[in-house]
Amino acid sequence: MTSQTQGIQQLLAAEKKAAEKVAEARKRKARRLKQAKDEATEEIEKYRQERERQFKEFEAKHMGSREGVAAKIDADTRIKLADMERAIGSRKEPVIQEILQYVYNISPEIHKNYHHKQ
Repeated sequence: MTSQTQGIQQLLAAEKKAAEKVAEARKRKARRLKQAKDEATEEIEKYRQERERQFKEFEAKHMGSREGVAAKIDADTRIKLADMERAIGSRKEPVIQEILQYVYNISPEIHKNYHHKQ
């Protein structure tokens, strides 16, 4: 009986050791996964920063600075507004005269849907 009990004790101890090894292996795997995730996140962030830097260089090279672009747009807008003001100034009087002619030359008529009741 003693050898049977001793055998059971050995099996239980072996099972406990195996469970500890499995738990330790799971912990190591979780640590490795976390480390891999952290490394991937870091690598992604470095890549993003590098692409952002490249984009800013490209933008500066091909478009100039944002202030320069804004100044160019502002200047173009002023030129277009000045052109519009000149066009209005040159056409204003004839348009006003034509509108006044329509107002002055009214010929009163009875509406076609009016039916005079007697």
